[in-house]
Amino acid sequence: MKTHAFFFQYILSPRKIGAVFPSSFYLAEKMIGNIYFQQAKYIVEYGPGTGIFTDQILTYRKPDTVVLLIENNREFYKLLKDRYKEENNLIIINDTAEHIDQYVERYDIPYVDYVVSGLPFASLPKNVSNNILLKTKELLGHNGKFITFQYTLFKKELISRFFTQVDVKFEYRNVPPAFILSCNNRRLDRANNG
Repeated sequence: MKTHAFFFQYILSPRKIGAVFPSSFYLAEKMIGNIYFQQAKYIVEYGPGTGIFTDQILTYRKPDTVVLLIENNREFYKLLKDRYKEENNLIIINDTAEHIDQYVERYDIPYVDYVVSGLPFASLPKNVSNNILLKTKELLGHNGKFITFQYTLFKKELISRFFTQVDVKFEYRNVPPAFILSCNNRRLDRANNG
């Protein structure tokens, strides 16, 4: 059912959806493998779609960890609202990730530990990508982590402008195969650069 819904939304808005098929379980496992759930108090997900990564996040998070999903596609938003209606400490927003700062403030989220992103940066307008990445960097500060996947490394340079460390992994068991980028702003060699 989720695959059919995803494919239909891709046909309607290919640039916004970014892929013909939803992400695989293997990709989801690699994405959330970068999260220390015992320490995470606030997790944000951009573009959860049909909830492939969300399922993993909700499975492994602590019960008091707040998860905020921001989904721009109205049909996916309704699917997520219905699917997760029994979940506690879960906020689901129908809007663009460009407005994430407004929702973090509205829901009194003091900081963000992790941002998990399914956004297709390769097909987003440059100014939109820049706004999202800048706000993400500010919300995460020096201790948070931004985790995204892309089908090429075409946008790695753009992402590297906002994050000092970008680690790349590859998952071939996905259609199409994908690169996982785990990004943060920790400066381990700061003293050496002083």
